[in-house]
This record gives sequence, structure tokens and C-alpha cells, in this order.
Amino acid sequence: MKEQPLRTSVVGSYPFPAWLESCSGRLDEFGSKDIEEMQDDATAAAIGDQLRSGLDVITDGEQTRFDFNLSFYGHLEGISLEAESPRKWGPPAHDQRGKHEVCGDLSAPRGLGTLEEFSRLKRMAPEGQALKVSVPGPFTMSGRLLPGDRYADRFALTEALLPLIRKELEDLADAGCEEICVDEPSMSCYGYKEDTRRFVDIFNRTVESVAGRTRLCTHLCFGNFKGHPVGYRRYAPLFPDFLDLHVDELHLEMANREYAELEVIGEVAKRMDVAVGIIDVKSYLVETPEMIAEKVKACLEHASPERLVFAPDCGLSQTARWAARQKLCNMVDGVRSVREELGLRV
Repeated sequence: MKEQPLRTSVVGSYPFPAWLESCSGRLDEFGSKDIEEMQDDATAAAIGDQLRSGLDVITDGEQTRFDFNLSFYGHLEGISLEAESPRKWGPPAHDQRGKHEVCGDLSAPRGLGTLEEFSRLKRMAPEGQALKVSVPGPFTMSGRLLPGDRYADRFALTEALLPLIRKELEDLADAGCEEICVDEPSMSCYGYKEDTRRFVDIFNRTVESVAGRTRLCTHLCFGNFKGHPVGYRRYAPLFPDFLDLHVDELHLEMANREYAELEVIGEVAKRMDVAVGIIDVKSYLVETPEMIAEKVKACLEHASPERLVFAPDCGLSQTARWAARQKLCNMVDGVRSVREELGLRV
């Protein structure tokens, strides 16, 4: 159990500064040192926004990733990278994300890049600040791969990716990373029609070597591509099986779903800390501190302050920076007001 009651956190990603959005499409114009400078500057901007909001836990905003999981494919060997989106025009949706064909045995001889991210975050964040790194889980990461002739199906790809991600988690734990979020939104998107016990087994085998060595979290949501979800947006099909996930904190998207099934957090809190998505990253309604405080109190009807964490529904990469920044500030202010009202440690 965490030490801070009514803790505030984030999932992982944060909006890129406008200049980085512009530069990322023409990196061939810059030298390696220029790019290192960009990475540091963008990370400093993300860290600064999060610190000024007053968050208890921060990340690097995933400023050196193209996407919460798509950039990881650049670290894999055995795939042929898809350079073009299959559909470029029309309403934005998940089918505009390309897939990469597997052409050999999957491997990541130089890791997946998160050690470098953690090292930069640790160097740039204030000493004593709680830090988190997010890593995509193997089932989610398998979703953008085409099996080719090497692997039978998505589950075979998942099994091939599993040891690569487990090694990444081990390396992060060895480096002193005290909080790791293993993102598996694909499990929550497909849980209504797949074997949820199989998902739990995959997840637990992925994290088995680091359980107890670091604070483990997982993030469940229903997708977010330019504000669009995907999948059957109900938690009922996932439980009670997902209560057996070997994590210290389970994060659930709630705000965008108008807090449907909020009572499930009570069941989760019997086993582990529960992080409630209390900021809607798909909406440009900026929640006021008063709105946040009202929802925090609703959550307290189901779980104790010691078990509760509050965060946005998902990563903030698909939300404009001005909105993301104000949403985080208001989230922290709203949670803090309830802490003060209850006489809890601020």
C-alpha cells in the first residue's frame, strides 16, 4: 500500500511542445547533439508542467517516444517497419495506425529504450520526487504486428515479446526505478471476447521477476487515438479475474465513461491500490477543482483514502498542452481540498 492517502499521479504520456511536433517530422535536418538537446528540453518542459501542478508522481511525459507504444517497434529486430498509414483521409480512427510485418525472430538486443528515458528523468527531476516509467505489455505491443510466416497468431507474437518486455522491466528495477506501469489497454479492449484468465497469466508471467522489487501498476482503458476509443467499454467482463493481476496499483478509466461501474473500485481496493481516472483526456471540458472534489468524495464511498490514487483517464498525449496543464492543476487542487477537509497529510 502506498504511503500518501489520495495520491495524485499520471499514466505516462504528456503533450509534445509545439516546436517538437514541428521538428519530429524532419529530424534529418538536425545533428545528434541537436536531437539530444531537444530531448532534454522537451523533457524539462513536461517535468516542469507536472511539478507546477503539484502532482505526487510524475513521468518524463514520454517526450522521446512517437507514441505510448508505437515507437518501441523501432527497437525490435525481426520486423519490417511500415512507413505509411493504411488510411490517411477521413475521420481519425485506429485503422490509421500502420502495422509492421514480422520477417524474422523477434529480439531487442539493445533493449526497448526505457532505461535511457529513466536515466534522463532521474537526472532532470528534483531529488526525492516520486518517478514512474510506463512500458507497454506484450499483448498490447503485439497488436501492431503482422505475424507473417514466423508466428501463428497474435498470442504467439505475445509469447515472443513477453521475455523481451520482462527483461526491460528487470533492467528498470535494477536501475532503481521505484514505480513501473505496465500498460495493457488491449487486454481491457478485448477482454469481453477473449479468455481473461489467459490475459492474467500472460501479465503475471511478464512481471513475475520484478514483483516486490518495484511498485507495479497497470493501466486499463478502452483506447484513445485522437480522442476516439475502441472496444466494448465495460469492466464487468474483466472481473473478478483481473483482481488476480500481480500489481500494487490498478488504474481504471472512469471520467470519460461518466463513472459507470464506479463500484468496481471497491472490489479492487480489497486487493490493491486503485487509481481512478478522474480527468477526461478525450474532452475539452476542463474539470474544476470543485468537480474533482465531488468525484473524489464519490470514490471514498467505495474505497479508503489509503487505497485511492487519482490520475487522468489515460495518457495526455492526445490532449492539447494548454488543456492538459490546466486539467492537472485542477485535479491536484480538487484532491488536495478533500485531503484538507478530511485532515489527511497534504
